[in-house]
Amino acid sequence: MNDSAPVRADRFDTKIAVLLREDLVTWQRLNVTAFLVSGLGTRVPEVIGEPYEDADGVPCLPMFRQPVLVFEGTEETLAASHARVLSRGLTRAVFTSDLFATGNDHDNRAAVRAVRTVELDLVGLAAYGPRNAVDRAFKGARTHP
Repeated sequence: MNDSAPVRADRFDTKIAVLLREDLVTWQRLNVTAFLVSGLGTRVPEVIGEPYEDADGVPCLPMFRQPVLVFEGTEETLAASHARVLSRGLTRAVFTSDLFATGNDHDNRAAVRAVRTVELDLVGLAAYGPRNAVDRAFKGARTHP
């Protein structure tokens, strides 16, 4: 394989995807995306590639071995996608609006734990699993501009 050829997301049997609520401002979109994907490598280590190293031998951390696709949708799209992600048993992460008001990991977990699944005010959802299952779960979402 040519190392300079772009990696196509459709060459993988699995997919990493993030769905963001369409009304988030830019800093929120970036922050939510970073938080959502941060746990994937700990639960699904096969998504992580080999460490990087520059020409001077300075090492850098490994990253995902496949693209992360980012989508956006309405509050209703997020709720429906979340229900489909759960029904398909996909590996997932959630980010609720309450997390914008917390300042640490302990309070983040407590904020999510305090709300029933169907009542979560989702602003972001990440999913990992078989490509077709993730595609079906995120049905109705559009590619992030």
